[in-house]
Amino acid sequence: MNHEELLYAYAVTRDDGTLGADDLETLTGVAGEPVRPVRHLGLTTLVGPVPAAGFDEAALRASLEDIAWLEKAARAHQRVIDAVTAGGACVLPLRLATVYRDETGVRRMLADRHAQLGAALDRLDGCVEWGVKVHAIGSAAQAPAATGARPRSGMGPPAPRAAMSGRDYLRSRAAARHADEEEARREDEAARGIHAALTALAEQTRIYPLRQGPPAGPSGRNVLNAAYLVRRESGDRFTSAAAGLAGLAPEDGVRLELTGPWAPYSFAGPATSGSATSRSATAGQSTAGEDVP
Repeated sequence: MNHEELLYAYAVTRDDGTLGADDLETLTGVAGEPVRPVRHLGLTTLVGPVPAAGFDEAALRASLEDIAWLEKAARAHQRVIDAVTAGGACVLPLRLATVYRDETGVRRMLADRHAQLGAALDRLDGCVEWGVKVHAIGSAAQAPAATGARPRSGMGPPAPRAAMSGRDYLRSRAAARHADEEEARREDEAARGIHAALTALAEQTRIYPLRQGPPAGPSGRNVLNAAYLVRRESGDRFTSAAAGLAGLAPEDGVRLELTGPWAPYSFAGPATSGSATSRSATAGQSTAGEDVP
């Protein structure tokens, strides 16, 4: 291998013939490079040669701070994984910007993590991931805001509104706060109901931290951010259920967003009892630049 090149790694799968040469014939990666398999001990890592000048530790550290580069690389990384998944192979996605010095380093990783990778592939075989986000959209009908003036009756200027007493003002504020709290309670309860219904159709679930942002933002308050591991043959049943829940969600003041199917990013790491895991915490990975000169 050219000493000015490194190997960018995309995913791990089994070396069982599911992944054919035709699946990789026209597939290119983050640097427009051809993607090829590195096989060892019954496992395969999909890699592509990339220039060391752009993918060594220092270069990656800078690139990962560049949003435009990051978005472009993430799309290319996902394209490789999607292509392999579409062929029916069970895939363990590797973290974005996983780079090795050479094929020896890749094979070392496959040997060192052979038991972990094999167990993950056994557990995830035949499954895909679906993502669900639920956002609050508020009540369908909002009370009209006070105008500060009484309705006009006949001709002439509007009658002045009587000044609100301090006690009335505090009561008004308390009532508004109570209404907001009640609305938030209904939205959270709706999200819990959606999660319970979808969990019943999934093999595993992962709950992520809620997306933070202005409550009045375009998507509203995030009340559920979850991933569901679903068997392929149950996919239609799961998506039909999600569509039905999405149709009913506005009645409870929420909106449901379904994404997928994806390779099982959220479930590729060791199974844990925790309810939240990082999407980047995938099996068999090395950190950016960890295995480079």
